Amino acid sequence: PPHRRPAAPPLRSPAHPPPSLATRSYIDGKDMFEAFYKKDLSKRLLLGKSASIDAEKSMICKLKAECGSAFTSKLEGMFKDVDLSRDVMASFRESPHARQAAAADVELSVHVLTQGYWPTYPLVELSLPREILELQEVFANYYTSKHNGRRLQWHPCLGHCVLKANFPLGKKELSVSLLQTMVLLLFNDAEAMGYAEIAKATAIDEKELKLTLQSLACGKVRVLRKEPKGRDVDESDAFHVDREFKHQLFRIKVNSIQMRETEQENEQTAERVFQDRQYQIDAAIVRIMKARKSLTHSLLISELFQQLKFPIKPPDLKKRIESLIDREYLERDPGSAATYRYLA
Repeated sequence: PPHRRPAAPPLRSPAHPPPSLATRSYIDGKDMFEAFYKKDLSKRLLLGKSASIDAEKSMICKLKAECGSAFTSKLEGMFKDVDLSRDVMASFRESPHARQAAAADVELSVHVLTQGYWPTYPLVELSLPREILELQEVFANYYTSKHNGRRLQWHPCLGHCVLKANFPLGKKELSVSLLQTMVLLLFNDAEAMGYAEIAKATAIDEKELKLTLQSLACGKVRVLRKEPKGRDVDESDAFHVDREFKHQLFRIKVNSIQMRETEQENEQTAERVFQDRQYQIDAAIVRIMKARKSLTHSLLISELFQQLKFPIKPPDLKKRIESLIDREYLERDPGSAATYRYLA
């Protein structure tokens, strides 16, 4: 029998465009999403790991259209801080203070961040090299002379450096983290050092130090040699400069080994969000009761579900109501235990 031409596939109706962030929302706990998104965005901005700043800003615009300007105000503030930091550094390099920095033969670049916009970073005590401490002091003097009353709090663990290294087989530039820099600078004064000596000289946390030494002596780019050989770092190990080091590139990126986010770290981020939610719940309860003066438990819970924009369980709401009663914002009606009254 003759072959029949197969029927053409039906055309898709243009009335149903593919879903996008602007038309469909997949996020229930927006504050939880914001906390984790802000933490990851901060690393990309500060460490220069973003593939495209335009793509980052485009995502912020989509979030703003979907969730409102209040949701993205801190995220937008992070980009403003990065832009303002460029202006601050340009002004610093034209100031008299820059001559002191130039004398150290080290080029300094600083990000000045507004504390309320960025995630909370723990303060870490390190034994920074003298050259870096002197530059920090020079910049701090310049900044406080321009902005009286402001206080700078340094977070060196977020820093990264480019080191000029003179190997016997040629000069190289090493792009490394600040922790890697602290370890490598020790070998300007010593050909070999043991783990205990490095730990004492840098005061780096044990887990971070082992990962840092592992990245320098056991990774793909090995500028140090470890004895005895192996993939793991032990406290009995000794480290030497690799005098036979060679690489086809002039500027080499020495990747640092990042500690994976543990469940405990994720729980801490979630816990901070839950703490913020408690304040929002308390404020919503007081706002409703101030307007209504008296409400039954079921009606109060119903209004809270309408006003609160994140998922919440009735037992959690009941705990916040009990807390407000204990703090004498509310009281139970003497004639009905299921009715609450607002206390002015």
